[in-house]
Amino acid sequence: MDPFTNRHIILTGGTGALGSAAPSWFLERGGICHVPWVHEKDLDRFPHRTHERVHLYANVELTDEPAVERFYAAVALHGPLWASIHIAGGFSYAPIETVTKAAFVAQMQQNALTCFLCCREAVKLMLASKGGGRIVNVAARPALEPRTGANMVPYTASKAAVAAITQALAEEVIAKDPHILINAVVPSIMDTPANRQSMPTADHAKWPKVDHVAATIAFLASPENTATRGGLIPVYGAA
Repeated sequence: MDPFTNRHIILTGGTGALGSAAPSWFLERGGICHVPWVHEKDLDRFPHRTHERVHLYANVELTDEPAVERFYAAVALHGPLWASIHIAGGFSYAPIETVTKAAFVAQMQQNALTCFLCCREAVKLMLASKGGGRIVNVAARPALEPRTGANMVPYTASKAAVAAITQALAEEVIAKDPHILINAVVPSIMDTPANRQSMPTADHAKWPKVDHVAATIAFLASPENTATRGGLIPVYGAA
């Protein structure tokens, strides 16, 4: 039997570059994917939107606490939640003297707040089901190596918060249910069309492919992962 057969998996940010790659791993292995979305243009390019084991949820703003609560409650109606993968987030690049308070707060909301709210709701469902589960967050290399975050101070701070949430929550939850494991992947710049366009002179061959990052997420989210928790797993490729 495939490891994710009939297991319910939430993927936030599931219509982005990494988000579109990750569902493939779960769908090919029998999983049932629940994907929230906000922007129609993102949904239009989501390759799995007509798959029979994909459930799409419209207009779910992940910085809106009641909206997140409603979304997780809707997923729970389909069955016990096994895994919650938190890919949704934002990115900004600007020198500090041009960064406004609003821009800083936006990054904290898009990255740290969405991670917190989704982790909270996932933990509540997993504890209630008593069936264990997996949570995988997505941090970023500057979270572990802040010196690489020059001109990305809000982004770096928000992803560092994601890393801290992951480790603190993993320690908290293991005492409540040893079968709920919480980790994060920590990619460097990924090889996506948008990143290639914004950095045309970079050595793209060194960047990790989105499929490589998705594969790492899939392992951490799988029942085959029985021991790794509180991990911040670098996925840097050769970069």
